[in-house]
Amino acid sequence: MRAMRMALAVVLAMTVTGCGFVGASDDRGSEKRKVSKVSLQEAAERADGIMLATMASVRPEVNWVHYGNTDGGCDSYTIDGKATGSATRRVVVMTVVSETRRGSLLGVIERYWKERGYKITGVNRNKTFPAIYASTPEDFRLVAMVGKKGQFFFGITTPCFITSEVEAPKTPPNGTPFEGPVVPDPYVRSDFWSATTAIPSASPSR
Repeated sequence: MRAMRMALAVVLAMTVTGCGFVGASDDRGSEKRKVSKVSLQEAAERADGIMLATMASVRPEVNWVHYGNTDGGCDSYTIDGKATGSATRRVVVMTVVSETRRGSLLGVIERYWKERGYKITGVNRNKTFPAIYASTPEDFRLVAMVGKKGQFFFGITTPCFITSEVEAPKTPPNGTPFEGPVVPDPYVRSDFWSATTAIPSASPSR
């Protein structure tokens, strides 16, 4: 439970830091006009697309589901006099990833984000709970982190956009959604990711 609380705390922190980056200062007026007609729903859909592409980059694929998606206000920050908000999308992996192969999976994600032009903003090299943080050119904030029993968590937080109703993700997971607030431990076995032997090559083939 302590590891789960740590995971939620980090992603919650992303929700806070995700606000105020797009058009937040007077010297970025053109960018402010650019995003002034973007709704929070549209931003959330963009985050869903980033998340889906990130999960699709993992080969062999892992079993994953959506969980704990949230949205909230950005305090007094406004765009064209309208209230703004930020949305966070989260994914949890149900595939059992062995201790031997967790670093490889993080490496796959890091390389993919770099290939997409995302900036790696931080790396937590903690042996038990490692994590990678990144941002897109539009300042969507991303995290891939390992929690208890090697379970992988992913989060994407949008910058502040005009507040609107935000629907649940429509991108289909490849796992079975769970009921209730407690995230189940990983339970889906993978011939590749659950193996305890070292990977012969630097990364799995795509």
